[in-house]
Amino acid sequence: MPERLRAWLFWLVFLPAVAWTAEIDIANPQLGAAEDGYVLSADFQFELSPRLEEAVARGVVLYFVVEFEMTRSRWYWLDEKLVSRSQTYSLSYHALTRQYRLSSGGGLHQTFATLGEALAVLSRLRNWEVVERRERAVRPGESYQAALRIQLDLTQLPRPFQINALGNRDWRLASDWKTWQLSLPTLPTAEAR
Repeated sequence: MPERLRAWLFWLVFLPAVAWTAEIDIANPQLGAAEDGYVLSADFQFELSPRLEEAVARGVVLYFVVEFEMTRSRWYWLDEKLVSRSQTYSLSYHALTRQYRLSSGGGLHQTFATLGEALAVLSRLRNWEVVERRERAVRPGESYQAALRIQLDLTQLPRPFQINALGNRDWRLASDWKTWQLSLPTLPTAEAR
Protein backbone atom coordinates (compact mmCIF):
# COMPACT_ATOMS: atom_id res chain seq x y z
CA MET A 1 0.00 0.00 0.00
CA PRO A 2 2.70 2.58 0.80
CA GLU A 3 4.24 1.93 -2.65
CA ARG A 4 0.91 2.63 -4.35
CA LEU A 5 0.41 5.71 -2.27
CA ARG A 6 3.84 7.05 -3.22
CA ALA A 7 3.18 6.40 -6.92
CA TRP A 8 -0.21 8.10 -6.68
CA LEU A 9 1.29 11.15 -4.95
CA PHE A 10 4.05 11.33 -7.55
CA TRP A 11 1.55 11.48 -10.40
CA LEU A 12 -0.70 13.89 -8.53
CA VAL A 13 2.13 16.35 -7.86
CA PHE A 14 4.34 16.07 -10.93
CA LEU A 15 1.99 15.21 -13.79
CA PRO A 16 0.33 18.64 -13.97
CA ALA A 17 3.75 20.32 -14.10
CA VAL A 18 4.95 17.97 -16.84
CA ALA A 19 1.71 18.14 -18.84
CA TRP A 20 1.42 21.93 -18.80
CA THR A 21 3.50 23.82 -21.34
CA ALA A 22 3.23 27.33 -22.63
CA GLU A 23 1.07 27.51 -25.73
CA ILE A 24 1.69 31.22 -26.34
CA ASP A 25 5.11 32.59 -27.14
CA ILE A 26 5.93 36.24 -26.42
CA ALA A 27 8.33 37.96 -28.81
CA ASN A 28 9.88 41.43 -28.98
CA PRO A 29 8.66 42.97 -25.72
CA GLN A 30 9.66 46.64 -25.65
CA LEU A 31 8.99 49.51 -23.30
CA GLY A 32 9.23 52.92 -24.93
CA ALA A 33 8.78 56.55 -23.95
CA ALA A 34 5.61 58.38 -24.97
CA GLU A 35 4.02 61.72 -24.11
CA ASP A 36 2.07 60.46 -21.10
CA GLY A 37 4.47 57.83 -19.81
CA TYR A 38 5.92 54.50 -20.90
CA VAL A 39 4.14 52.23 -23.37
CA LEU A 40 4.55 48.52 -23.94
CA SER A 41 4.59 46.70 -27.27
CA ALA A 42 4.95 42.95 -27.83
CA ASP A 43 3.95 40.15 -30.19
CA PHE A 44 2.09 37.00 -29.13
CA GLN A 45 2.39 33.86 -31.23
CA PHE A 46 -0.46 31.38 -30.79
CA GLU A 47 -3.33 29.56 -32.43
CA LEU A 48 -6.71 28.58 -31.03
CA SER A 49 -7.42 24.89 -30.74
CA PRO A 50 -10.29 23.58 -32.88
CA ARG A 51 -12.40 23.30 -29.72
CA LEU A 52 -11.83 26.98 -28.85
CA GLU A 53 -12.60 28.03 -32.45
CA GLU A 54 -15.84 26.05 -32.29
CA ALA A 55 -16.77 27.59 -28.94
CA VAL A 56 -16.30 31.13 -30.28
CA ALA A 57 -18.29 30.31 -33.44
CA ARG A 58 -21.15 29.07 -31.22
CA GLY A 59 -21.27 32.29 -29.22
CA VAL A 60 -18.96 31.67 -26.25
CA VAL A 61 -16.95 34.78 -25.38
CA LEU A 62 -13.25 34.13 -24.74
CA TYR A 63 -11.42 36.48 -22.36
CA PHE A 64 -7.66 36.99 -22.62
CA VAL A 65 -5.81 38.74 -19.80
CA VAL A 66 -2.49 40.47 -20.45
CA GLU A 67 -0.44 41.17 -17.30
CA PHE A 68 2.63 43.38 -16.88
CA GLU A 69 4.87 43.85 -13.84
CA MET A 70 7.99 45.90 -13.25
CA THR A 71 10.27 45.33 -10.27
CA ARG A 72 13.50 46.71 -8.83
CA SER A 73 16.08 44.37 -7.29
CA ARG A 74 16.89 44.80 -3.62
CA TRP A 75 19.83 43.11 -1.94
CA TYR A 76 18.28 43.10 1.52
CA TRP A 77 14.79 41.80 0.76
CA LEU A 78 12.53 40.52 -1.98
CA ASP A 79 12.37 42.53 -5.20
CA GLU A 80 10.24 45.66 -4.94
CA LYS A 81 7.18 45.57 -7.21
CA LEU A 82 6.81 49.05 -8.70
CA VAL A 83 4.20 48.57 -11.40
CA SER A 84 1.47 45.98 -11.87
CA ARG A 85 -1.04 46.35 -14.73
CA SER A 86 -3.52 44.07 -16.45
CA GLN A 87 -5.81 44.44 -19.41
CA THR A 88 -8.59 42.12 -20.54
CA TYR A 89 -9.58 41.46 -24.16
CA SER A 90 -12.78 39.68 -25.13
CA LEU A 91 -13.19 37.76 -28.38
CA SER A 92 -16.71 36.95 -29.55
CA TYR A 93 -18.71 36.05 -32.65
CA HIS A 94 -22.03 37.66 -33.53
CA ALA A 95 -24.11 35.34 -35.68
CA LEU A 96 -26.53 38.08 -36.75
CA THR A 97 -23.82 40.22 -38.34
CA ARG A 98 -21.48 37.27 -39.03
CA GLN A 99 -18.57 39.19 -37.60
CA TYR A 100 -15.99 38.58 -34.93
CA ARG A 101 -15.60 41.27 -32.29
CA LEU A 102 -12.49 42.06 -30.28
CA SER A 103 -12.99 44.37 -27.30
CA SER A 104 -10.53 45.73 -24.77
CA GLY A 105 -11.15 46.83 -21.22
CA GLY A 106 -10.60 50.41 -22.33
CA GLY A 107 -13.82 50.39 -24.35
CA LEU A 108 -12.27 49.88 -27.79
CA HIS A 109 -14.29 47.56 -30.04
CA GLN A 110 -13.21 46.29 -33.44
CA THR A 111 -15.09 43.98 -35.79
CA PHE A 112 -13.58 41.53 -38.27
CA ALA A 113 -14.91 39.34 -41.06
CA THR A 114 -12.78 36.34 -40.06
CA LEU A 115 -11.41 34.83 -36.89
CA GLY A 116 -7.90 35.00 -38.34
CA GLU A 117 -8.12 38.79 -38.69
CA ALA A 118 -9.29 39.17 -35.09
CA LEU A 119 -6.49 36.92 -33.80
CA ALA A 120 -3.92 38.86 -35.84
CA VAL A 121 -4.89 42.05 -34.00
CA LEU A 122 -5.00 40.28 -30.62
CA SER A 123 -1.49 38.94 -31.23
CA ARG A 124 -0.02 42.45 -31.64
CA LEU A 125 0.06 44.47 -28.44
CA ARG A 126 0.92 48.07 -29.29
CA ASN A 127 1.32 51.24 -27.23
CA TRP A 128 -0.29 50.01 -24.02
CA GLU A 129 0.48 52.61 -21.36
CA VAL A 130 1.82 50.70 -18.38
CA VAL A 131 3.72 53.45 -16.50
CA GLU A 132 2.22 56.92 -16.16
CA ARG A 133 4.36 60.06 -16.40
CA ARG A 134 3.57 61.04 -12.82
CA GLU A 135 4.69 57.66 -11.42
CA ARG A 136 7.38 58.62 -8.89
CA ALA A 137 8.65 55.09 -8.16
CA VAL A 138 10.45 54.79 -11.53
CA ARG A 139 13.23 56.97 -12.94
CA PRO A 140 14.84 57.15 -16.38
CA GLY A 141 18.25 55.53 -16.61
CA GLU A 142 17.74 53.12 -13.72
CA SER A 143 17.68 49.35 -14.23
CA TYR A 144 14.47 47.37 -13.77
CA GLN A 145 13.14 43.91 -14.47
CA ALA A 146 9.95 43.69 -16.54
CA ALA A 147 7.64 40.70 -16.85
CA LEU A 148 4.77 40.06 -19.26
CA ARG A 149 2.30 37.23 -19.79
CA ILE A 150 -1.02 36.53 -21.50
CA GLN A 151 -3.56 33.82 -20.76
CA LEU A 152 -7.07 32.68 -21.53
CA ASP A 153 -9.08 33.49 -18.41
CA LEU A 154 -11.15 30.39 -17.69
CA THR A 155 -12.84 32.01 -14.69
CA GLN A 156 -14.83 34.30 -16.99
CA LEU A 157 -16.29 31.45 -19.06
CA PRO A 158 -19.88 30.34 -18.41
CA ARG A 159 -20.03 27.79 -15.55
CA PRO A 160 -20.63 24.67 -17.71
CA PHE A 161 -17.56 25.53 -19.79
CA GLN A 162 -15.45 26.13 -16.68
CA ILE A 163 -16.18 22.61 -15.49
CA ASN A 164 -15.36 21.17 -18.92
CA ALA A 165 -12.19 23.27 -19.20
CA LEU A 166 -10.72 22.07 -15.89
CA GLY A 167 -9.82 18.65 -17.20
CA ASN A 168 -9.41 19.46 -20.87
CA ARG A 169 -6.12 20.57 -22.38
CA ASP A 170 -7.91 22.10 -25.41
CA TRP A 171 -9.16 24.90 -23.15
CA ARG A 172 -5.74 25.85 -21.74
CA LEU A 173 -4.01 28.68 -23.52
CA ALA A 174 -1.34 30.68 -21.70
CA SER A 175 2.21 31.91 -21.86
CA ASP A 176 4.95 31.70 -19.29
CA TRP A 177 6.13 34.96 -17.74
CA LYS A 178 8.50 36.62 -20.22
CA THR A 179 11.08 38.58 -18.21
CA TRP A 180 13.75 41.00 -19.37
CA GLN A 181 16.05 43.67 -17.95
CA LEU A 182 15.53 47.24 -19.07
CA SER A 183 16.72 50.77 -18.51
CA LEU A 184 13.99 53.37 -18.96
CA PRO A 185 14.58 56.04 -21.61
CA THR A 186 14.01 59.70 -20.82
CA LEU A 187 10.46 60.93 -21.34
CA PRO A 188 9.87 63.80 -23.81
CA THR A 189 9.79 67.22 -22.14
CA ALA A 190 6.78 69.55 -22.27
CA GLU A 191 8.53 71.75 -24.88
CA ALA A 192 9.14 68.76 -27.18
CA ARG A 193 5.45 67.83 -27.09
